[in-house]
Amino acid sequence: MLHARTPAHVRRAVLREQLASGRLLRFPGAFNPLSAVLITELGFEGVYVSGAVLSTDLALPDIGLTTLTEVAGRAGQIARVTDLPTLADADTGFGEPMNVARSVQVLEDAGLAGCHLEDQVNPKRCGHLDGKTVVPVEEMARRIRAAVTARRDTNFVLCARTDARGVEGLDAALDRARAYVDAGADMIFPEGLADAAEFAAARAAVDVPILANMTEFGKSELLTTATLASVGVNVVIYPVTLLRLAMGAAEDGLRRLAADGTQAGLVDRMQHRSRLYELLDYAAYNTFDDGVFTFRIPGTPGAG
Repeated sequence: MLHARTPAHVRRAVLREQLASGRLLRFPGAFNPLSAVLITELGFEGVYVSGAVLSTDLALPDIGLTTLTEVAGRAGQIARVTDLPTLADADTGFGEPMNVARSVQVLEDAGLAGCHLEDQVNPKRCGHLDGKTVVPVEEMARRIRAAVTARRDTNFVLCARTDARGVEGLDAALDRARAYVDAGADMIFPEGLADAAEFAAARAAVDVPILANMTEFGKSELLTTATLASVGVNVVIYPVTLLRLAMGAAEDGLRRLAADGTQAGLVDRMQHRSRLYELLDYAAYNTFDDGVFTFRIPGTPGAG
């Protein structure tokens, strides 16, 4: 009720343990806190907060228009409701190394278990679009070093994302991954890899966990969890899947409503009120309210 029961530092420690296990962790992207509740209930290992989803939610393109305040606010709302570790997209760190340092501490305060920083120039672009530009390796290394130095909880996972695959080629992306590990990155996110063989090459290149982005309509083949596990991927994110499903259903429903003049034909496709109340744990709020309303100080008239 109200907030997750597991403190943020415990969720971070759990994520560290899970990463060390060698098991594939599935992190669907939550587009709001309620979807994070659903992810938790259905047995996934973590929750992801996508920068693309956050900007889309504001009806903005994913070109670096969102601010640290907006990202931390939304990510914190999502992390608040789940006992799972939550990983957030921190884009390029929202500025120079000092801004990166502040971003990490703000995300720590928001209850996140980790974040990823990328090596694109600012303003950035969606990782699966053409026309990206990456900063020099040394500049990204300084971003990582600022993040490592700034974090207060050593279990807060700092993931370095490289977008070099689509700009400089696979070999250059792997060279960057190794350099980012040397700078202190806990995990590597090689963006835009083509297939399982390229993920296997990334696995062989570094000795820290690697993350795979299984976004739809992008550069990467949509691989199964079995395939990803077989090539040594540690974390898989599905950043925009739930938003795309929800928006597809919403658009279809609005077209039907406009055409039919009623939503009656759509009711069987909706989440039932009882299921929504179950996700919200309505009963717990009623129990809490009843317990407070009927409370009496021991020894006073009417006390049990």
